[in-house]
Amino acid sequence: MSVPSSTTPHGSVLALLQLCDSALPTGAFAHTFGMETYLQRGTVHDEATFREWLAQFVDHQLVYADGLAVRLAAEACAVSCSAADNGQASVDALIELDALMYAQALPSQVRRAGVTMGKRLLDIGQLSLPGPRLDRYAQLVDTGACHGHQSIAFGLIGTDHGVPTPSLVAAYLFSTVTALTQNAVRGIPIGQNAGQRVLGTMRDRVARAEQQIRKLTIDDLGAVSPGLEIAQMQHETQRARMFMS
Repeated sequence: MSVPSSTTPHGSVLALLQLCDSALPTGAFAHTFGMETYLQRGTVHDEATFREWLAQFVDHQLVYADGLAVRLAAEACAVSCSAADNGQASVDALIELDALMYAQALPSQVRRAGVTMGKRLLDIGQLSLPGPRLDRYAQLVDTGACHGHQSIAFGLIGTDHGVPTPSLVAAYLFSTVTALTQNAVRGIPIGQNAGQRVLGTMRDRVARAEQQIRKLTIDDLGAVSPGLEIAQMQHETQRARMFMS
């Protein structure tokens, strides 16, 4: 196993850059998390309407699901454990968080997407961004104790490599925004310049979302807007689709 990059100069920054690279092959290019339903309706049809949809997705789903899970996963690593329990408290916290993330994703496509991309990120992480927390989670997934979720794997990889939790949460939020924007560039289409304008306007929103996530607890996990979930469910039976979710 290679030495974690956090032990080298700028290691945590470089690890985070790799983790957030849009070329990371997790399968995000195939998912819009319900946006394609809005495309079919004509609700999302240009740069302005996509920007509004993306803002609502961040504020009313991403914050209360994956974004919060990244923070909780990082905190699970810091659970106070006595020598006697051999880290069992931290393991228990991860198992609970994984189960809640799986259960709160009511649309089946969203549930499958989180797990599919999560297992892919686990594989990539063990190959190129290894660390003890990620290895522990991978073992829980391999034994069936956990499903595997992208946000949890992301949080553990970042923590293994010394990325501060606020930076880790903000990076996850913005990488998700970037992936969805790239899909909008292809799917609407809105063009590359329009995509960059959207990303520029989303920076402040992501920063506010990260601040909001700091105030939430595990009881807030899954407090998602029903309208977004309904659109995600409707996508499952949409007659023609470009994306998997």
